Amino acid sequence: MRRRLYEIIEVARDGDVVSTVYDVMMLCSIVVSIIPLAFKTTNIVFHYMDAITTIIFIIDYVFRWATADYKMNNGALKSFLKYPFTPMAIIDLISILPGVTLLNSGFRLFRLFRIFRTFRVFKAFRYSKSIIIIVRVIRNSKEALLAVCTLALGYIIVSALIVFNVEGDSFETFFDAIYWATVSLTTVGYGDIYPVTTAGRIITMISSVFGIAIVALPAGIITAGYMDALNEEKL
Repeated sequence: MRRRLYEIIEVARDGDVVSTVYDVMMLCSIVVSIIPLAFKTTNIVFHYMDAITTIIFIIDYVFRWATADYKMNNGALKSFLKYPFTPMAIIDLISILPGVTLLNSGFRLFRLFRIFRTFRVFKAFRYSKSIIIIVRVIRNSKEALLAVCTLALGYIIVSALIVFNVEGDSFETFFDAIYWATVSLTTVGYGDIYPVTTAGRIITMISSVFGIAIVALPAGIITAGYMDALNEEKL
């Protein structure tokens, strides 16, 4: 029975109607559970929506914990002990906590606790085949992506150091320079902090041009890996 339960709660297989229905139900529950976040006020309808979806999430969490040995293949006892510390299990637990009345009342003073509800969006990742492929691509390309991230971080720090010393009047703190370098690297440029001297503007132009190249690198790596993964799926 646990084996069949594991097959149901995992990503729906072709022809498995029960598993498909379960996935659709969970996706609908996730969507319904985050609707109250779009409103500043609450009401009794939102309260019941949150209570029902929280119960569904708790049941799903218990089901996945009870069948952890089938998923992790590390032996029953070791799997049951390790599962709560896996990334998706932590996301599941965090998404449940805001709906628990006892904890919610205890942390009501902390507005950030309400933001934990947004973690429920990440629960949907396990029900999307495309997202699962992207996660696998990122895992397989982690070395290349890490190298690009290191390059971007180094470029941000160097750019910030240069502009901070060139534009002493425009940037009060080094964090302001880091913020400017980051938005310039991503070619966003909010315009709230900007250089006013000729040298500072030249640095900004160079930073933006190089930013296009650096930002394009991870996109190309992920796209190439995704296409390879799709080709493997078709074989």
